[in-house]
Parts: sequence; C-alpha cells; structure tokens
Amino acid sequence: MIILVAISMGMAASDAGGLSGLLAIEPIENMSVAAAITLVFGTFVSGGTQATNWTRFARSGKTAVIATLVAFFLGNGLMTLIGAFGALVYQQADIVDVMVAQGLATLGILMLFLNLWTTQDNTVYNFAVAGCNLLRTQRRKTVTIGGAAIGTALAVLGMSDWLIPFLVLLGTFIPPVGGVIMANFFFAWKRQYPDLNTASLPLFNVPGLAAYAIGSIAAYTSPWIAPIVGVAVAALSFTAIHFVLEAARERRGDIPGTI
Repeated sequence: MIILVAISMGMAASDAGGLSGLLAIEPIENMSVAAAITLVFGTFVSGGTQATNWTRFARSGKTAVIATLVAFFLGNGLMTLIGAFGALVYQQADIVDVMVAQGLATLGILMLFLNLWTTQDNTVYNFAVAGCNLLRTQRRKTVTIGGAAIGTALAVLGMSDWLIPFLVLLGTFIPPVGGVIMANFFFAWKRQYPDLNTASLPLFNVPGLAAYAIGSIAAYTSPWIAPIVGVAVAALSFTAIHFVLEAARERRGDIPGTI
C-alpha cells in the first residue's frame, strides 16, 4: 500500500506542477478549524476508542502503546494527508478514485482490496465484540454476518454521499466514550482493573451512561472543538459522579464500591 501511495502521490505532485503548483491551488470551499478537527477525529475515532479490543493481545503494555501510536499518528495521519492531497489536485479525496483518475485503475482496485483487508478485519471484529456484549450472546458468527449485512445495505443505499456528516457525528458522539473509559480506569479502578472472571459488574453502568450523555450534549452544542470538549466533559462528569456516590456510600456506612 505504501508503494502504491508513493506512486500515486508522485504523479499527483507532477500533475499539480510541483510544490509551487500545490501551494497555488485555492480550495473551492472553506471549513472552520473546529469542524476540520472534528472531521479528522471522526475518520478513526471509532477504531481509536475500541483499540483495546485488539491491543489486549499484545505481548506487553509497551508494545500495545507503541503499536497504537504508530497506527493512529503515522498510519491514519498519512491517510488523511493523502486524502487532502488528492482533493487538492483531483477534487477526489478517496485514494482509489485518485488512482482511477490517474489512469491506474488496476492498481486502484488492488489498493481497494488491500485497504479493505487491513481495516475491515478490525471493524468486523469490533462489531462482533460490541454486538455480542450488547445482545448478551455468544453467537459471534450470527452477529458478524448481521453487521456485514447492515454495512453492505448502507453502502448500496448511498451512505458514501453522507460520509462527511457521518464522520462529523462520529467525531462528536464517540469521543465522550473514551473520556468515560479513561476516568473510570484512573479514578474508579485506580489504574487496576479486576479479574473479569470473578468481578461482579452491573448490567448497566449508570454513572458512565450519565457522564457519556453529558459529554455528548456538551460536544454537540459547543462552538469549540467537539471531540475535545466531549472527552473532557465526559471525564470530569464521571469523576464528579463517582466521588459523589462514594461519599454517599461512606456516609451510609456501606462498603466502598467501584463503579
């Protein structure tokens, strides 16, 4: 994929007239900085929030952190840069459409399959994990096929036409989940999760859901950068709710618990 991208971007730079030609291109439409950052967040925030679904298989915590940083900062950053490059030169943000416009249709198809292979395996796995957890079932194959059917139907119905608004929504409503997860880990569990085989967990984490709702509302209504607002407000809300409930338990003389 890197080789194909290098070939395509080299041709794009040549077609644009080099660096001076690229800098001379004036975008047709403008976007605010806040909207642009939210859009970039949306491109991979779902994967970022669910990354522990696959990094938990790493040999060590250090390996998991390094792999995550490389994937999101370098890998996803490169894909975003390529999209911006193609949009400037060819008014096409998709690398496959760019390669077709360059007369590289065969290589574009190869890029499409490689891209799907390296991303959709994680997507399908994430859907299966989340779906089985939501439905309280172990029928992973059925949930996976159901998710694939939903995704295919949305694609056939023209979901790609709504890609930008959809990414903005992802960048608004998913980051607060990460805020809740981080606050729960650092403040509720004191950076040490219990053994899930023996731990007693509630069916619904009401404080977590409440904090997520507060963070989502704040992100959606904020004129500032939605994902940052959502993460911060959700984390602060969960922390506040946690300490209020812990103080109430102590006043009642209950055994301190963790939410």
